[in-house]
Amino acid sequence: MSVSALSRPGERDRPLNKFLEIDWVFCLMLILIAGAGGLIMFSVAGGSWTPWAAQHLLRFGAVFVVMIVLAMTPIRWWFEASYPIYAVGLILLVLVEFMGATAKGATRWLDIGPLRFQPSEVMKVGIVLALARFYHGLSADSARESWWLLIPLAMIGAPTLLVAHQPDLGTAILIGATGVAIMVLAGLSWRLIGAGVLAILIALPPFIMFVLHDYQRKRILTFLNPEADKMGDGYHILQSKIALGSGGFLGKGLGLGSQSQLNYLPEKHTDFIFAALSEELGFVGAGAVLLLYAGVIFMALRIASTSHSHFGRLGTAGVTATFALYVLINGAMVMGMAPVVGVPMPLLSYGGTVMLTVMIGFGLVLSTRVHRYSEVTSGRGSLL
Repeated sequence: MSVSALSRPGERDRPLNKFLEIDWVFCLMLILIAGAGGLIMFSVAGGSWTPWAAQHLLRFGAVFVVMIVLAMTPIRWWFEASYPIYAVGLILLVLVEFMGATAKGATRWLDIGPLRFQPSEVMKVGIVLALARFYHGLSADSARESWWLLIPLAMIGAPTLLVAHQPDLGTAILIGATGVAIMVLAGLSWRLIGAGVLAILIALPPFIMFVLHDYQRKRILTFLNPEADKMGDGYHILQSKIALGSGGFLGKGLGLGSQSQLNYLPEKHTDFIFAALSEELGFVGAGAVLLLYAGVIFMALRIASTSHSHFGRLGTAGVTATFALYVLINGAMVMGMAPVVGVPMPLLSYGGTVMLTVMIGFGLVLSTRVHRYSEVTSGRGSLL
């Protein structure tokens, strides 16, 4: 029996007890992943802490503290904040359509004074919380197959379409896939799952031909045959494959990767950092990082399974699904098994906004762990 189960009434709510209830092995895995990212950034910058490594590690330290604070936040607070966070995210996405900042042909940002941020990052958390709250008040039969399911479909579809219009196909895929994953985990009927898969397969060819932008369609064609344009659109994938293969079993060593050190590998500190790591640390180093990712996913799912709250279970599972999709999409992209869509490797890649989003999500995961015996009650009075 755990310490929490033996505690006297009210004792579990003491800050020290909550702090001790945090899964510190889980936290250590996150530290090791971020540390590996900082090490590779140091290496690909020619053995310098600037411009990437030091800032990456400082950001991680700051958001790690945020995650610990959120871990000690009662699960009920997450529940109450779920719909407001989703609503704010949706409003911000709509504002992007009218007053968003444009860079590199995409309108994805909002400028508030000196601050520029992507509202789609808010929605990555908002969609998980809102769907977890919706299903928390839904019966198992209704979650399996009913007209109620039109509500979560609308909740998923609205932000997904807004983000895709920016255009940001990678983030749109993440939001949509995370939402669908929560629907499946909530008990969606296999008949509806099969019908949905069939509908996607039928709609995919016309979607690619008539809906995607020309550059997005070209990325898919390049993915299918990167050798057709070795110095153009196929350059990223080909250089990434070369970096992956040239590392061998043990790697070339830190600072000795030809693809990254000679700048053949594009976006070596962001989207393609896993290729740079594979070249310098080899199969052993890349495999160790992937094992850390697998460990984080496994432990998060285990935390979800121990929660007494349906909201906690689905929220934690949703955060885990988002994290797993990050790893899967980036890994497939770097290996040439998926088109280049600009999805970073979480905590390993350089980038403060994605790191903050991921760590806020893990704040919910750890809050579910700390408050796993807490019950969250709700009726259908406030949209379930």
